[in-house]
Amino acid sequence: MLLERSPRDIVKTGDVGYIITGIKDASEVKVGDTLTLKNNPCQDSIHGFEEVKPMVFAGVYPVDTDDYEELRDSMEKLRLNDASLTFEPESSAALGFGFRCGFLGMLHLEIIQERLDREFDMPVITTVPNVSYHAFTTDGKMAIVNNPSELADPTKLDRVEEPYIKAQVITKPEYLGAILSLCIGKRGVLKNQSYLTPTRVEVTFEMPLAEIVFDFYDKLKSISKGYASFDYHPIGYQQGDLVKLDIKLNGENVDALSALIHKDRAYDFGRRICEKLKELLPRQQFVIAIQAAIGQKIIARETISALRKDVIAKCYGGDISRKRKLLEKQKKGKKRMRQIGNVEVPQSAFLAVLKLED
Repeated sequence: MLLERSPRDIVKTGDVGYIITGIKDASEVKVGDTLTLKNNPCQDSIHGFEEVKPMVFAGVYPVDTDDYEELRDSMEKLRLNDASLTFEPESSAALGFGFRCGFLGMLHLEIIQERLDREFDMPVITTVPNVSYHAFTTDGKMAIVNNPSELADPTKLDRVEEPYIKAQVITKPEYLGAILSLCIGKRGVLKNQSYLTPTRVEVTFEMPLAEIVFDFYDKLKSISKGYASFDYHPIGYQQGDLVKLDIKLNGENVDALSALIHKDRAYDFGRRICEKLKELLPRQQFVIAIQAAIGQKIIARETISALRKDVIAKCYGGDISRKRKLLEKQKKGKKRMRQIGNVEVPQSAFLAVLKLED
């Protein structure tokens, strides 16, 4: 940042205070920026400051697509007192325009979502956390996929590469076993282990970034009781055995719950999402089929039974044909309702999916 020096106001080493400037865009200034003079600027910035690295990435969309600009203003205001929040515009075929946001963890995601609702009266839809992938088609073209809905048709897809990171964890020796199990379970490969002091050990892993954006950081803090620090650096992209998992409600895709996931974990993840949605979705007057699908193959299903009105309660005796007519009429009505009825997914259901435990 370049400043004009005032003859009365000179910032010296050791001074503590704050600076007020005419900066219009708050994103131009970050914690750790070096202040220098405009007519005599310094060559290098002060070392030791790094930008905050997001641990969880998710799409945030307004419930009403007309509120997109209001959501942008709300996000910018939140970032004024929360420098760890990052966001950039993205779009979805089903949800419209929104933002791809980076958070420090699942708790941070919930806090931002709650603040948007309470402070700005801005209810939002949060998608399943994910990362950016490189998708290569059979004609040799490469596309950056930020949302599973952007993935090319499987018949035209050659391969998908996912980002890998070099992760470093420093913790106490008594938590080392649990942390190693956690990292290996997240497809991590142990590269180095060294004792910095008798009470501190550092382990280095290479692992997919997608494995840490969901709930890795929260679990790491939990199993280490807070005595573990985590840092990572990107090391490039590697081909992965990834599939697109779609969640369907009565045959319609729920775009916000779609995810790109490793093939070995797809069945278990899809089954648990279906089970959780069955608990949280309100019953309707028609049957709701909850399905997890990979392409055209259904890998998991749960069914929410319909609310049933006793239409023959008013029939006291009489011919059975009267009761049968009422039941047939009810059956036709439920069939018509199933064709035109919409299933609304409450925000609590989205939050519950984000908290699924392994």
